[in-house]
Amino acid sequence: VQLQASGGGLVQAGASLRLSCTFSGRAFSSYNMGWFRQAPGKGREFAASISWTGDNTYYADSVKGRFTISRDITKNTVSLQMNSLKPEDTAIYYCAATNSPWGAASEYLYDVWGHGTLVTVSS
Repeated sequence: VQLQASGGGLVQAGASLRLSCTFSGRAFSSYNMGWFRQAPGKGREFAASISWTGDNTYYADSVKGRFTISRDITKNTVSLQMNSLKPEDTAIYYCAATNSPWGAASEYLYDVWGHGTLVTVSS
């Protein structure tokens, strides 16, 4: 199982970006998926998660109402639509897969990680 995140870039505050994560391997539909981020000089923090069915989502308070996580089982992808970006959203964003319950917010519960994609939001 491998994960590859893409879609990061440099944007101005208030702009939008859409991150994508491609899952390679079997049984994508059996994993709950999540997005985490790590800002410069800080630890990795939870952003959003989605159940294997796509019916349930969970967000950190810091992104709720601005970010939307979704998945496409037919394409083995999970996406993170980020709107109204703020400078404090600047971070490396990682997608991850877990067999733990879909609302898992701890990075230690995720089994597979991608390499991350950098998002920089200028003020």
